[in-house]
Amino acid sequence: QVQLVESGGGLVQPGGSLRLSCAASGSIFRINAMGWYRQGPGKQRELVAGITRDSRTNYADSVKGRFTISRDNAKNTLYLQMNSLKPEDTAVYYCNADVVSYGRYTEYPYWGQGTQVTVSS
Repeated sequence: QVQLVESGGGLVQPGGSLRLSCAASGSIFRINAMGWYRQGPGKQRELVAGITRDSRTNYADSVKGRFTISRDNAKNTLYLQMNSLKPEDTAVYYCNADVVSYGRYTEYPYWGQGTQVTVSS
């Protein structure tokens, strides 16, 4: 069993910054790709940023230059630094990780419970 727990969400004014964290725990042999997704009100869940185990990254066009994804493999933790936040960034942000557990040979995707980010004045 693997658990992903996000933290760091909250209310911030436009132009402000937040840093999200996602800590993975449980039966983890290796974590491959990780990513942040978000789901705004009335919208579908979308990829915000992804990162491979060797830290190659990709971003949605809407967040390029403002958000930075990173990870600490020793701590099984994923981060998202969000700067210059806009009201349209308001959403529930979810952490995703492709995990190979002990005793298994293939990866399985796990999701966190989500953390609310609200950008408003």
